[in-house]
Amino acid sequence: MRLSPDGQRLVHRTRYERDQVATAALFLTPALIVLGVFVFYPIIAAAQISLTSWNGFSPVKEFIGLDNYVRLAQDPEFWNSLMVTAIYAFGVCVLSVATGLIVALLLDAPLRGRGLYRGIYFLPAVTSSVAAAIVWKYMLDPAGFVNSVLAQAGINGPDWLQDRWLALGALTLLTVWKNIGFNAVLYLTAMQALPAGVFEAAHLDGANAWQRVRLITVPLLRPMTFFVVVQALITSFQAFDLVYMLTEGGPRGGTDVLGMFMYRQAFRLGDFGYGTAIAFVTLFLVLGVTLVQWRASGTGKDER
Repeated sequence: MRLSPDGQRLVHRTRYERDQVATAALFLTPALIVLGVFVFYPIIAAAQISLTSWNGFSPVKEFIGLDNYVRLAQDPEFWNSLMVTAIYAFGVCVLSVATGLIVALLLDAPLRGRGLYRGIYFLPAVTSSVAAAIVWKYMLDPAGFVNSVLAQAGINGPDWLQDRWLALGALTLLTVWKNIGFNAVLYLTAMQALPAGVFEAAHLDGANAWQRVRLITVPLLRPMTFFVVVQALITSFQAFDLVYMLTEGGPRGGTDVLGMFMYRQAFRLGDFGYGTAIAFVTLFLVLGVTLVQWRASGTGKDER
C-alpha cells in the first residue's frame, strides 16, 4: 500500500498494471510476428545485400562494405535521377494539394447528383496504372488525341514524350490525375469534421465564401494537407509503373526517377547490391524530407 501526501490511502496497482501489460502483449504478439517476418526482416536482409556485390543468383554474396554507397555518390546517373525525382515530387506535391482541395470544395457544395460526381472523380484512383499510362501514351503520341485537338485550333503540337521537360510534365500530370480522387476524398473527409459553428459565426460577421475558405477552411485542414503532401512524396519517390509504361525513363534520362534507376541497375544489369543501396538512399531521403516537412508545418505540436 502507498500513502498520498495528504494522508489518504492509495491502492497499489502494480499487479493490475502487470495484467494490462500482459494482455496488451498477448494481443500485439501476432501483429509483431507479421511485422517481423514481412517488414523488419526484409529491411535487415536488404541492408545486408546493399553491402555486397551480388547478381541476384549466385549463392555467394561478396561483402564490399560501403563501396556501393561510395559508387552511388560518384555516379552522375544517380544525381540526374535525384534531380528528376525532386522536380517530379515537388510538382506532384503542389498539384496534389491544389487539385485535391479544389475538387473537395466543389464536391462538398450542395449540387444535384453530387454522389455521381464523387464517383466520377474517384474513378482514376481505381483504374489500373498500366492501363492509364498506356492510354495517356497514345493520347500524347504525335498523331494522338491531344495533338489532334491542338491541330483543330491551328496549333502544331509537339512530340510530348520525346522532349525531356514535356515528358516530365506529362508524367507529373498523369500522377496527379491518377490520385486526384483519393486526395479529394481525404480532404472531403476532413472537411466533414470541421466545426460548423465557426463558419456560421464567420458568415454572420460578413465573411464571404472565399474568405471563409482562405481564412478558416485552409488553416483548419493543415494536418490533412501535411498527410496529402507526405502521401504525394512517397508516391513520387516510389514511382515506377507509370514511368515504365509511359516513357521507360526517357527521353535521355528526362524521367529517370529513382525507382526506374533502381530497377534498371538491379533487374536489367543484375547488380542487386547496388540497386538495394539505391533503395536505401531513397528510403532515407523520404524519411528526411518528411521529418523536415513535419517540423516546418508544426504538425503534432500542442497549440496553446
